[in-house]
Amino acid sequence: MFHADGYAATGVQGIAESVGVPKGSFYNHFASKEIFGAEVLDAYFDRNEDKLRSMLCNAAIAPLARLEAYFDDRIEAFRAAGFARGCLLGNISAEVADHSALMREHLVRHFASWSDFFESCIAQAQEGGMIENHLPAGLLARFILNSWEGALLRMRAEKSDEPLTDFKATIFNLLLR
Repeated sequence: MFHADGYAATGVQGIAESVGVPKGSFYNHFASKEIFGAEVLDAYFDRNEDKLRSMLCNAAIAPLARLEAYFDDRIEAFRAAGFARGCLLGNISAEVADHSALMREHLVRHFASWSDFFESCIAQAQEGGMIENHLPAGLLARFILNSWEGALLRMRAEKSDEPLTDFKATIFNLLLR
């Protein structure tokens, strides 16, 4: 529900109804909507971490090919979904990061983990001479993730894959050369 409707627009009553339990049962498991939101972020990242690991940690595939295949996969998934929703981490960041230290802490941790996967691919590509760019792999990884999140916002606004394909072209034809 957070992904489709946003954090603020999703009430505890709606959450409870969607899973067929009384509202009081929600509070037996979660002290607050904020704590529930942090757990939703954890579950979302855990589910997506398997995809990150399988796509970005396969040493049998060249590191840049892994990274490019990852973005191709994500672009295709967003096309298939009609350019809706975007990334839950980015959406929740825009909505609650200024208001919830707890959720911000979870977001920071998940973005850092995500960036670490990119950093590993980039460092391997630099070590193998596949990238001439000598900026630190961590800096490049964080920039790529930040740019991806911005491209996702534009994708949602425009209902188009152009921001994503522009992102990919710039990253792979300019930054990671």
